[in-house]
Amino acid sequence: MDQSQRERYARHILLREVGGQGQQKLMGACVLIVGAGGLGAPMLQYLAAAGVGTVGLADDDKVALSNLQRQVVFHTDDVGRAKTEAAKEFVARLNPHVTINDHPVRIDESNAAEIIAGYDLVAEGVDNFKTRYALNRACIDLGKPLVSAAVGRFEGQLSTFKPFEKPGVYPCYRCLVPEEPPRDAQVNCAEEGVMGAVTGVMGTLAAMEVIKEILGLGDSLTGRLMLYDGLAASFRTIALPADPNCPDCSPSRRG
Repeated sequence: MDQSQRERYARHILLREVGGQGQQKLMGACVLIVGAGGLGAPMLQYLAAAGVGTVGLADDDKVALSNLQRQVVFHTDDVGRAKTEAAKEFVARLNPHVTINDHPVRIDESNAAEIIAGYDLVAEGVDNFKTRYALNRACIDLGKPLVSAAVGRFEGQLSTFKPFEKPGVYPCYRCLVPEEPPRDAQVNCAEEGVMGAVTGVMGTLAAMEVIKEILGLGDSLTGRLMLYDGLAASFRTIALPADPNCPDCSPSRRG
């Protein structure tokens, strides 16, 4: 680290659990954020500010005026621009030491493994199950941790999935959601609304879980699901077991 970096990350370095070596780990890490929306925006802010050396951002959408209530890396002048392009400029202003790889595509079964292969860890805050399932399978196959966050109205949930570390014990995302729910049972922010600050809470918590995974700090959310109720101002964490019949991570199903 040069002098400007030591000054920039001084509050991290002062933490005995992080120190200079921990900051070097952050600077050497490669994290892929999937979804540059209400969850991806605070993830991007805090991971870039923390000095994560390389951040990939995957999203095929453009900035809309209705995004600005919660997607805090964008400004009014960004409306109509590709989200990855606008977000890349935001990070350049925030921390020029961070390399941003923009992937202006929707991740699916055809490209998930190829994109994820270049990263240490994946964090997702997407709003569709097909992408989540594609990420889940690719992360399992490649042995990459997956930090997954979701929100709806005034609530959120968060977990970390690493089934490859303890097959049959640690769950994957598919253990939590075995099948895509019927359309009328899915929470859709465009139809039901979402409190912008809730996405900030959950996206920031997801960034913290990513940092913990990189540094090996604290207790992982692997095997646990954190639930947040914004109206009750409450958190609770429940056990999340592996599904022995899961088609994605069950040792018997995968051979």
